[in-house]
Amino acid sequence: MNALKGTGVALITPFTATGDVDYQAFKKLLHYVIDGGVEYVVVNGTTGESATTDSDEKKKLLEIALEMCEGKAGVVFGIGGNNTAQAVKQLKAFEQKGVLAILSVSPYYNKPTQEGIYQHYKALSEASPLPLIVYNVPGRTSSNVLADTILRLQADFKNIVAVKEASGNLEQIMTIIRDRRKDFLVLSGDDNLTLPIIAIGGDGVISVSGQGFPHIFSQMVRDALAGNIKEAREKHYKLFEITKLLFAEGNPGGIKALLAYLGIIEEHLRLPLWPVSDALRNKMINETKKILA
Repeated sequence: MNALKGTGVALITPFTATGDVDYQAFKKLLHYVIDGGVEYVVVNGTTGESATTDSDEKKKLLEIALEMCEGKAGVVFGIGGNNTAQAVKQLKAFEQKGVLAILSVSPYYNKPTQEGIYQHYKALSEASPLPLIVYNVPGRTSSNVLADTILRLQADFKNIVAVKEASGNLEQIMTIIRDRRKDFLVLSGDDNLTLPIIAIGGDGVISVSGQGFPHIFSQMVRDALAGNIKEAREKHYKLFEITKLLFAEGNPGGIKALLAYLGIIEEHLRLPLWPVSDALRNKMINETKKILA
């Protein structure tokens, strides 16, 4: 799964003022990140407000991404949830050719045990026509997928090929990196921890802020993977403050405010999400001006 190494970006879904998906802005965003050198994009992830987009919108967004990325960047699609049977049904019906892998968030709200999480991904593995990336994000799910569970899954199911790790627990991540099978990938799910995770043996990132500054961010990741830590560290600290600001009032409000300032989209979200405060937006604009100066 070398195509999943490097920088993937979890794309936002642009909306118009009337709440419709802005497909033209989505195309503009794709041009921006592809030209910025990212290795692949993720459609229908949490950053894409997947909880409030319908099946027809998801399908069209994926079709656009596949068409525009062909020969230039890979495409990953998000299918997951806290209803295992429903996720299995979606995976069995998924026929979209050209998709690299499925990103599947660990079940949220239900707060399953580690055995429940294992059995959930076992069912998804058996149903999936494509490789699976486990997404561990306890800040959203209230349920951490422990290292032992990840290691058990990657040992038992060869089509579980990677984990997007957003626990923030570097010891947990190091345990996975140390004990994983040779071809299993560990991808950062925390933008400001990407450089440290690669330094301890990680393979890349699925990033939010990377779509705001794709050239700088993706080159930072390439530098880190090549062992050019000094060069990577310079880019890491260049983006360090803006990345903190982007998440200060939640995601994707921050990245949408940034992309709107850059002229790529209009700053609209679907309820219950709401735009960031004027104070935070002004801080982000000032920091962005420093970065682009």
